[in-house]
Amino acid sequence: MSPPTRPIGDVLAAGAVVIRKDAVLLVHRPRYGDWSFPKGKLDRGEPAPVAAVREVGEETGVRVRLGTPLRPQRYPNGNRIKTVSYWHGRVVGDESVEDYIVNDEIDQVAWVPLRKAKRRLSYTFDQDTLDEALATEWRTRALVVVRHANARDRKSWRKDDRLRPLLAEGKRDAAKLVPLLAAYGLTRLVTSSSVRCAQTLAPYAEASGWPLQETDALSQEDATAESVLEIVDDLVHGNECAAICTHRPVLPTVLDALEVVTEKLAPGELVVVHHRKGKIAAFERY
Repeated sequence: MSPPTRPIGDVLAAGAVVIRKDAVLLVHRPRYGDWSFPKGKLDRGEPAPVAAVREVGEETGVRVRLGTPLRPQRYPNGNRIKTVSYWHGRVVGDESVEDYIVNDEIDQVAWVPLRKAKRRLSYTFDQDTLDEALATEWRTRALVVVRHANARDRKSWRKDDRLRPLLAEGKRDAAKLVPLLAAYGLTRLVTSSSVRCAQTLAPYAEASGWPLQETDALSQEDATAESVLEIVDDLVHGNECAAICTHRPVLPTVLDALEVVTEKLAPGELVVVHHRKGKIAAFERY
């Protein structure tokens, strides 16, 4: 009797359905002779949203930020199952594909008119994903709610608690947040004035060049339901993708204001809330 085989996990990939007013972004793969959405496998340890943005950039030359998530695709891939996570993609900057240098993997990149795109797509599951994308809200903005990363233990900290910093582990986790936050195109960063919160968003602020707005209104000591609601309302009705970083005791008030129900966030965890015109379209947790 042969020994039992160890189950093999799914092949994980990610991509985006990038829509502009009258067209969708598609790629042609000469190896398979097919037309599909830009997508590709996750690198080791890479979050799916980060992979989706990276793959769109590599396969089309177009820079995008992610919008609302779409249902993942799952289909046979040799002796394994391939799972592809998809999001709506919104172009950031130049949408031209004329300067893309074709290669053995992708030999055509095109903005295909929406009226022709379904016929151009080679697979039924891609056609279904396009139908879903066109039937759901894609012109959203993201509000990312972050719990600060791991900080010094309060019991061992003798100074003002507002000055309590991140541990080395927390600083590493804050640095790992940079590509994930970048995937959602954040341009406004609002944080509790406490050091541990500011340090959590600081690596992204430094990498992106966007300023860090510190406020006592999100601090554990000074936050009130009114102050939190005012900040959330401002961001949800604003025209930027934004992040809020605050503390465990303040998070329920933030999430209640957004009408998001989820389990308690661990240090460094976040919720991505997709909204349009003050209404919540979807949310994700990482």
